[in-house]
Amino acid sequence: MDTKHLDKIAINVHARRILLSILKENPVLEKILRSSANETEAMEAIKEWVRPMLKKNPAAEAFYKKKDHSHELFQQLNWEDFAAIRLLDYIEHAGEAYPDQNIHGEMAVTNPIKMMWLATNFGIGGAKPDFFHDMLRLFRQLNGKLKPEIPQRAEIEKWMKRYPAGTDKNIAELRRQNRDRIIKILIEKIDNGEITTGRYKFDPNLSPKEKKEQMLEWWNESRFHLKFAVRSPGLLNEMLDYSLDPDTMDILYEAEKKGIPFFVNPYYLSLLNVQTPGFAVGGDLAIRCYIVYSKQLVEEFGLIEAWEKEDKVQPGKPNAAGWLLPSSHNIHRRYPEVAIFVPDTVGRACGGLCASCQRMYEFQNGHYNFNLKNLKPEKSWSERMPNLLDYFKDDAQLRDILITGGDALMSSDKSLKNILDEVYNMALRKKEENKQRPDREKYAEIVRIRIGTRLPVYIPQRITPELVDILADFKHKAAEIGIKQFVIQTHFESPMEVTPEAKKAVEMLLSAGWSVTNQLVFTAPASRRGHSAKLRKVLNDIGVLTYYTFTVKGFKENSANFTPNARAVQEELEEKYIGQLPQDEMETLRTLTHDAEKLTENIDALRQKHAIPFLATDRNIMNLPGVGKSLTFRTIGITRYGRRILEFDHDRTRNHSPIIDDMGKVIVIESKSISEYLRQLYDMGEKTKEYEGVYGYSLGETEPRMPMYEYPEYDFEISDELTHLELEV
Repeated sequence: MDTKHLDKIAINVHARRILLSILKENPVLEKILRSSANETEAMEAIKEWVRPMLKKNPAAEAFYKKKDHSHELFQQLNWEDFAAIRLLDYIEHAGEAYPDQNIHGEMAVTNPIKMMWLATNFGIGGAKPDFFHDMLRLFRQLNGKLKPEIPQRAEIEKWMKRYPAGTDKNIAELRRQNRDRIIKILIEKIDNGEITTGRYKFDPNLSPKEKKEQMLEWWNESRFHLKFAVRSPGLLNEMLDYSLDPDTMDILYEAEKKGIPFFVNPYYLSLLNVQTPGFAVGGDLAIRCYIVYSKQLVEEFGLIEAWEKEDKVQPGKPNAAGWLLPSSHNIHRRYPEVAIFVPDTVGRACGGLCASCQRMYEFQNGHYNFNLKNLKPEKSWSERMPNLLDYFKDDAQLRDILITGGDALMSSDKSLKNILDEVYNMALRKKEENKQRPDREKYAEIVRIRIGTRLPVYIPQRITPELVDILADFKHKAAEIGIKQFVIQTHFESPMEVTPEAKKAVEMLLSAGWSVTNQLVFTAPASRRGHSAKLRKVLNDIGVLTYYTFTVKGFKENSANFTPNARAVQEELEEKYIGQLPQDEMETLRTLTHDAEKLTENIDALRQKHAIPFLATDRNIMNLPGVGKSLTFRTIGITRYGRRILEFDHDRTRNHSPIIDDMGKVIVIESKSISEYLRQLYDMGEKTKEYEGVYGYSLGETEPRMPMYEYPEYDFEISDELTHLELEV
């Protein structure tokens, strides 16, 4: 449908009523719109009206004119500055069209003043109520009627109390009941032959009580949970005591038809409430949205594309960041200093499938799956692995390897030890070869090893003494050759996932000398007021440091879970701030992870010293569909459906491929309007009045990275050379 046709569509009654409120509250705007002969004249008049407002704050004028660009400058902007800059950006970008991947590349046009002018004078323009809701708040922000209300700490802590933690005694009792229900069902299925397995079977003479005792022993084994993972909607509903509603089941059956994998292990399933008591109402929503697929995901499966363009690799050609890679599946790279290593082991699978998984397109094309036997490494893998790791050895800037998947800890102990041994050998060879290079020509040596895993959350039983010994032994010998940072990077989504079992798993990982950091995906349920703050607190309680809070990636397939970036900025400025440490503690933070065994104790000491509930060590960011991570954006447009169009810049506080200078800004069209998001929160039982200010956050600036996440310095000067890089001339 072309834009000219849409311009002639009448606005509906709801939209007209909101428009009348806008005009009544803003007589200057009404006069401009009614007296202008066309939209161009209206835009010029609005510019003349708004520009003087920016001059009241030199920081705002500099920010708008892009003379300066920093987090410090961003913090000097006031509420009216946000509105004035957005209006001027709307006018500057009026009439521009962008491919909207939420609708498979159809062009989305932004021209809000034109839509306002058409609606005011002719009752047409095709704009929907959500567009007018957003414009109503924009002009209220400009005229001072909508004020930012930064909540006091007491209010934030009140919100935090809404969410129980998995370590709470009453929640632990609920999970025990869930476990016993699941065990009972599994016993019946083994007894009647519905489930058969060579390892998990009962002696014919066992009594029902003895069978349960046997099951409770098996429950402590990670392979039990993999073996008995739910792989169908019908069994999922049965395990949840038939608590899923008919509409949900219809979606799940359709998902099954389309080939979307199901893989929910018994332990993680026991974290979901079936009959929810008052103290736990809504507590498991952030978990549930990871297990229960959305209608949009089902519709899009088969059409999903990789969100990060650099993940699209053709043999022999550089990726979107310009990096040449030896394998399209085993190595991913965005930045000069770090690359992802995905081994060809069972690590290509996970302990469960998250509905908003960033690699859903890999499940779609069959490269990732849950046929665990088929994912065991082939004989050729042991020969290929050293050659692949030579990519890290022979690169001038790579110093950080992230071993992930899938899930790195899905690999067996033997496979993981082999991987770590080869990483050690590669790091040692790189160090030895560096001795032959003169200063300023030396290559960066490996200083950081990370393992990406969600198993401390999905199947904490995977963290065994044997695994801890492997990690501890590797750390001991790797530290001797100069590797300084050892990190388990995990993904807790909800305080309800922080269970006694997860706590024990984290304690064991810390005892191996590896720090544990968390990456939260800011889904709609996870974005509720106080939810992320509570998660930070309970993670700190068990010795986990927060690392990233990610905006949900993807297009229409993840729209049900998507939270607008404005809410990520609001959460940063209105909730996370109570965990900030003073600048004079930055050096303390730099060494915080040096002694992982005492990390919990050291976190507690900092919290007590400054009387704060958590350490705000994570950055709220988005993984760009260009290169890298950033929350530096401006809202430059809005569709007639109220979906905002954001212009992102790259995070200039860290090194990037030089391609970003040619790439320029990155456009992201959000998959839902803020009004739609608030309706979703209302359906979750939230008071949307508490979120009213979210409309005003139309700008973002990437937070500085915490000192303990910086790379350690070398005692020599490394080369400026960028190897494995090919840029088009």
